[in-house]
Amino acid sequence: MVSKLDLYRIFSIVGKNQSFSKAARVLFMSQPAVSQAIMQLENELSTRLFNRTPKGVTPTTEGTLLLEYVNSAINLIEIGEEKMAEFKNLTIGELRVGVGDTISKYFLLPKLEAFRNRYPSLKLKIVNGTTDELISFLKSGEVDIGICNLPIHDASLHVTPCLDIHDTFVYGEKYQKLLARPIDFHELAKLPLIFLEPSSNSRKYVEEFLLAKGVKIEPEFELGSHDLVVEFARINMGIACVTKEFTEDYLERGILREVQLSEQIPHRSIGVCSLKSVPLSPASTKFVELIERM
Repeated sequence: MVSKLDLYRIFSIVGKNQSFSKAARVLFMSQPAVSQAIMQLENELSTRLFNRTPKGVTPTTEGTLLLEYVNSAINLIEIGEEKMAEFKNLTIGELRVGVGDTISKYFLLPKLEAFRNRYPSLKLKIVNGTTDELISFLKSGEVDIGICNLPIHDASLHVTPCLDIHDTFVYGEKYQKLLARPIDFHELAKLPLIFLEPSSNSRKYVEEFLLAKGVKIEPEFELGSHDLVVEFARINMGIACVTKEFTEDYLERGILREVQLSEQIPHRSIGVCSLKSVPLSPASTKFVELIERM
């Protein structure tokens, strides 16, 4: 059955060509089928749209008026289809990424650079926050994906781990003699400790692990950023809990040293989070694929 939209498309082509036979060739239809479609539209509108002549057809006054609206509408539909193709091909659109400052600096920046170089026409929006805030942003639709510290236990989210990371403790020159030998977690807890704020997912992970070992920590300092935690350790303010992968420069240059623990803290991951109930946009899909490849 021919839809109303199909009837108007046929009507538009007939109007442009002023001939049923020419319109039929353009539409890859038979001439009787084109003629039948116009008659159906005329019957539905109770209006004669074309004057038939031996040389072709010409629009009536009513047909001329209707053609203006139909052609305008079809043009808008075609523009919309072109825009959808542009979205699919990533020549237009927006990618909204939620991420914390530390992950952004040490993990995400090279990926963003590669993505921007590949899709320069896409608009990038970066929203910063803690893991809990990023989950809230995802659920409110403020971001398309979140790059978060795992683990995250939320049934509404699809979580894809993309990088294993390790929590460790580091110290500056002042503590070299004190920490020249391996120590256990009970000994560690007696030292002046530097941690991220309690709301941090990485802080929660380490704190819960230590509690499972029967060790409760009471940090000397609770700071708002990983970089600040590292700097406090550098100036000998205490023993800092850090992400090893994000502190490699300090460790390689000997500015900080890693505490020798009698037992290692199990690794965790950084992961890409998205809502299960909302399909990823083409831009989000390509960005996740890029992260998984790099």
